[in-house]
Amino acid sequence: MQELPFSQASENNKQVILEILERHLKDGDQVLELAGGTGQHAVHFAANLPNLHWQSSDIPSNVDNLNLRLARAKRANLPAAIAIDVNNSPWTSDRPTAIFSANSLHIMSADSVENFFKGIGKILQADGTLIVYGPFKYAGEFTTPSNEGFDRWLKDRDPVSGIRDFEWVSELAAGANLSIIEDNSMPANNQLLVWKKSK
Repeated sequence: MQELPFSQASENNKQVILEILERHLKDGDQVLELAGGTGQHAVHFAANLPNLHWQSSDIPSNVDNLNLRLARAKRANLPAAIAIDVNNSPWTSDRPTAIFSANSLHIMSADSVENFFKGIGKILQADGTLIVYGPFKYAGEFTTPSNEGFDRWLKDRDPVSGIRDFEWVSELAAGANLSIIEDNSMPANNQLLVWKKSK
């Protein structure tokens, strides 16, 4: 049997993220996950939230890898992942009631972050929820020395990546008619941000 892709970070944080998702997602929600990665989050959340539909996605080059784990899970509320590149519109997705993304904004370029929010503004239903997990800077400052080191590592690997400013991301979200309702401090120097889209 083929070995499944694995992320230790995803394994470590999936339960603490789930506890917040349970507060904001409801039965019948149609959730779109952007940047599904290894699929560990999708499988865990779909199993623990069986009355919602979890549609995972990733860039075209990673969809087959992502689907290895999703196919193994064999869950009715977890279909095969679809290809979405935030820079290519329109996105190939129905209009979700919620969107989730973890550890994505600091990997993509600033232009891609802008396209991320533009796309969400177009497809997320009114009164829908956006939930984003990852590290952020506040007032231009890193929250910890380890995040500053992580930012240097990201930029050494890819100069267009890096930990994003909360204030800049908030401006982009506001431009997509999204209002912040929660900023949760998470383990390993991460945040989990929750927005609501205006009706």
